[in-house]
Amino acid sequence: MSGQIRPTIHFLENCSEFTGRAVSWLTLLMVIVTLAVVVLRYGLSIGSVALQESITYMHAAVFLLGAAYTLKRDGHVRVDIFYRKFSPTRQAWVNAIGGIVFLLPLCAFMVFISWDFAASSWRIREASGNADGIPAVFLLKSMIPLMAITLALQGLAETLKSLLILIDGSEQEASDD
Repeated sequence: MSGQIRPTIHFLENCSEFTGRAVSWLTLLMVIVTLAVVVLRYGLSIGSVALQESITYMHAAVFLLGAAYTLKRDGHVRVDIFYRKFSPTRQAWVNAIGGIVFLLPLCAFMVFISWDFAASSWRIREASGNADGIPAVFLLKSMIPLMAITLALQGLAETLKSLLILIDGSEQEASDD
């Protein structure tokens, strides 16, 4: 059974890895654009609403689309007073139950509540409230359900890794980092 699950885990983790690495470059671009906004505004007295809004879009992308990558890298905040002392099997139980009971239902709920929000924005091709702003607010709002979907896929990979540990009795990672 683990022979069938491992390629699925590997594929899901590769998707998270690709997305996380891709959006990580936006942090560098945000710094450059912020510098440009400051130089243009205070040095040359030139303002650009679209340039300023682009920083918000990039910031949203980094946090929303980087959530699955952060989960893959175990970078989310965890109160692990007891967890760190657990055996790998006990940790796998905690992770599997947490994924099945909390993370995956939360992601499903987030997709459910944000889908119409993003879809209605797409229907009207919602644009910035500012005349010179970015005419693509619908893309910004689409990142909310997309975040929930990518987080759910990585959550599924994490849950499957934990289940492999429980099924196989193996304490090694179910995927290669």
